[in-house]
Amino acid sequence: MARPRRFGAPLNGAWHTVLARLALTAALAAACDASPSPVPTTTASSGEAPVPTTTASSGEAPVPTVEVQPIEGGPVLLRTDMTLRRVVGVGDGSVTLALNPVDGALYYLKPASGVYRLILSDSPLAELVASASNLQGYPASMTFGPDGTLYTVANSRVSETTTQAIVRRATPKEGGGYTWTTLATTVPYPTSNTNYDHLFNGITVSPDGQYVYVNAGSRTDHGEEEANGGAFPGLREAALTARIFRLPADALDLELPNDEAALEALDVVFATGTRNAFDLAFAPNGELFAVDNGPDADYPDELNWIRPGRHYGFPWRFGATDNPQQFADYDGQTDPYLQRGFSAVDNGLYRNDPSFPPPPGSFTDPVINLGPDAAQYRGDDGAQHDAAAEGSHLNTFTPHRSPLGLVFAAVSQLPADLQSPDGGLSAFVLSWGAAAGTLTDKGQDLLHLALTPADDNYQAVTRQLARGFKNPIDAVMIGNRLYILEYGQGGAVWEITFQ
Repeated sequence: MARPRRFGAPLNGAWHTVLARLALTAALAAACDASPSPVPTTTASSGEAPVPTTTASSGEAPVPTVEVQPIEGGPVLLRTDMTLRRVVGVGDGSVTLALNPVDGALYYLKPASGVYRLILSDSPLAELVASASNLQGYPASMTFGPDGTLYTVANSRVSETTTQAIVRRATPKEGGGYTWTTLATTVPYPTSNTNYDHLFNGITVSPDGQYVYVNAGSRTDHGEEEANGGAFPGLREAALTARIFRLPADALDLELPNDEAALEALDVVFATGTRNAFDLAFAPNGELFAVDNGPDADYPDELNWIRPGRHYGFPWRFGATDNPQQFADYDGQTDPYLQRGFSAVDNGLYRNDPSFPPPPGSFTDPVINLGPDAAQYRGDDGAQHDAAAEGSHLNTFTPHRSPLGLVFAAVSQLPADLQSPDGGLSAFVLSWGAAAGTLTDKGQDLLHLALTPADDNYQAVTRQLARGFKNPIDAVMIGNRLYILEYGQGGAVWEITFQ
């Protein structure tokens, strides 16, 4: 049968290599070294630098008539009402930036060493407050609850073929320091021993502090069999992969089994069908959203409104497009969506697959991107297209951008067009960046999303605000200031102030 095509899909090769590093067993691959977008040569001295001002007509979004690099070697600003400051250098390899709502301080996680508290002052500095050994395993992410409790998630290799996730809780002690307990661990579960072992990573806490939400990434690129050298014949995904868990925040030594029925009995699976929802965030209205990175074929990355019991399509759909490998007549040799430079493509993993399982039921679509930015896609003709320019839409972002660093804004100090639209939400999202492929939208930037309800979904007007970061990975909003953490070599924490 012919495969249906609809706009939408998650996708990403660049981010696979980062998660391989988090798995302890692999170093960053060369393909992850995506170059930042070219920047103009206009520079300013270090420190905070204002951007020249222009105006836009009332009711319209400011037109990005500027392209200014205020600090040499730093990102490029595309609006006239933004200023930039380099807060502190963090080197490479930092993965999470989080705000402690109790002390008002920023914290970042460097997996090799631990959790750092960032002291914002005229001479900012970072102090280690928790060593990596407290987190156990290899740390992947962290977050704070409303009471200042620190939650972390890490992964530990158990054997040549299995891994284990560990969720830890750190309760602040009077006078400083933390008391550490283990909230939950998984039993050892099967790896694929590939770049597609995304493991456990994204973590957030419900606004009331009652639940901890943790992402469990997939062990496959697109649902193909990954037997790990024959250890797991015919295995695709496992009960502990490709889903989002909801765990009681007060749990102690909760064990998560690798068994669907047992997990259902524990009532800990919140949503399924996510490939790698690396960043989770609650909006001011209490709704949960997650960005999702897709496979090594040219289908869009996603932003999803995450609701209990919903299935988000992986591996039967990428965005709003069917995975063609599930159809009997699929031929990877003629698939126009496959581009060299991505491991699953280069290794021939897109192939005729008669035993691909049937879909489990209905799926929930990703958020609709109306553009004008981050809306490129690969057409059935094999050419690059722009959905927004064609008067259409995408579900959600240009393939391989690797969306990360999702943060919502709820302040009146922002410019009018960046505030929440009537009945909607204002969000910012980063892009790690594409490491391969022929699409010209490579990411490594900052986007703003004006989200409004659309039937049983949201739609977003998406605009690029800045570009040229070094693999930006996480962000925190404090008032009208957005703090951005870079993962890449020579990375820093940047402060963008909106006038």
